[in-house]
Amino acid sequence: MTGFWPGKRVVVTGGAGFLGACVVHALVERGCPPPFVPRSREYDLRREADIVRMLEAAGPDIVIHLAAVVGGIGANRENPGRFFYDNLMMGAQLIEQARLRGVAKLVAVGTVCSYPKFAPVPFREDDLWNGYPEETNAPYGLAKKMLLVQSQAYRQQYGFNSIFLLPVNLYGPGDNFDPKTSHVIPALIKKCVDASEAGLDEIVVWGTGSATREFLYVEDAAEAIVLAAERYDGAEPVNLGAGHEISIRELVQLIAKLTSFEGRIVWDASKPDGQPRRMLDTSRAATSFGFLAKTPFEEGLRRTIDAYREAKG
Repeated sequence: MTGFWPGKRVVVTGGAGFLGACVVHALVERGCPPPFVPRSREYDLRREADIVRMLEAAGPDIVIHLAAVVGGIGANRENPGRFFYDNLMMGAQLIEQARLRGVAKLVAVGTVCSYPKFAPVPFREDDLWNGYPEETNAPYGLAKKMLLVQSQAYRQQYGFNSIFLLPVNLYGPGDNFDPKTSHVIPALIKKCVDASEAGLDEIVVWGTGSATREFLYVEDAAEAIVLAAERYDGAEPVNLGAGHEISIRELVQLIAKLTSFEGRIVWDASKPDGQPRRMLDTSRAATSFGFLAKTPFEEGLRRTIDAYREAKG
């Protein structure tokens, strides 16, 4: 509980999703009244009229914008136009309508996909504009990045308090395990668990295994977003990460061990690796609003594996 949240009216777009449900829970734990969570069947956030109707219904002091159309490398390759348009329209119109209605603060949550393909590791926020993003997810990354431009422009011209956060890939219980749209950790967990249960002697994994990634446990990400909403009012973007880099090859071996899959791992090098390396410099989050990730990686993976097995029945 903190004194900041009681009585605050909060909208969490995407609040029924993987990250959003954790953010809503974290807010309520801090004494926030239950946030307003717009559902897509009632409010199409790509449409200005629906955004206006949603803001009129909720009357928020704070908007936390998590809603996104997102997926792994395969989904990004198949839907570049949709991922660009839907994410840009949702964010740009929401920020504009929130400004017009006098919302006190907006928290825009972007993506590590906005970083240049060959940004120096660890990625520092000051390197965000020093190159073009990795091609397979550039449309999504750039659409989200425009919300940073809009936030800074609106702060300069209108004094609108919109902040921008850049999380790395998230994982945890409740993740999307659909192989057509999932990210790497849930995709690998599904492959290993299913193969182990079926007694298969091999799994096929995209790429070469050489790319590296950083992963943030979903409950830690929710904690970071709530802390930023409460304590950070700056114009500069802020990375959210765990400060731990692992190669996809090492990740597969770790998940195989934790799921007791003992078969062969076959690498399909005809499929893309994506960005060569990803790891964030997380020092700005620590100094600006006191966020440090708490969940050890193996522990987070174990919880995610257990949750997948439980959901399977």
